[in-house]
Amino acid sequence: MFEELHANRTVQLGLGLVMGIAFGFFLQTGGVTDYNIIIAQLLLTDFTVVKVMLSAVLVGMIGVYLMKGRGMVRLHTKTGSVGSTVVGGLIFGAGFAILGYCPGTVAGAVGQGALDALFGGAVGILLGTGIYAAIYPALQKRVLGLGTFSSDTIPAMLHVNPWAVLLPLAVLILALFWVLESLGL
Repeated sequence: MFEELHANRTVQLGLGLVMGIAFGFFLQTGGVTDYNIIIAQLLLTDFTVVKVMLSAVLVGMIGVYLMKGRGMVRLHTKTGSVGSTVVGGLIFGAGFAILGYCPGTVAGAVGQGALDALFGGAVGILLGTGIYAAIYPALQKRVLGLGTFSSDTIPAMLHVNPWAVLLPLAVLILALFWVLESLGL
């Protein structure tokens, strides 16, 4: 069904643009492009960011597996490594700690006119990308491949039907929402 869409580059670019605008709109509507909300999350006084992220995880995991069950999509999981996860986490964490935005919220904040996100975030992303590209060959040889791990999904690793993992996880996420709301967070 989606093979024709996948093969059409113009449609892919158009869909990417529409989805990017929708993503930014929903980030802004959810309040997670606001620096103060992000900092409050880091200070554990406002859990808006966690709620938005877990909402996306909940909808995404159910949606992907519903589409997979209907043969509409295929999963393309990739192997990972401890080395690449640590390097990526350090880069992400450094940027987040310095500016208070992640890449997605930088784009959303720039879209709503936040100059700190434009000059600190967008410029920082471009500089960081350039630096990473320059040191990538050395990192690839020495660090990124350390501790390679499987590309299996959790249901595949456990040898169970995906819904045996997804449904309890969905209940856990919904329970966490209830707890956060009950605590006024």
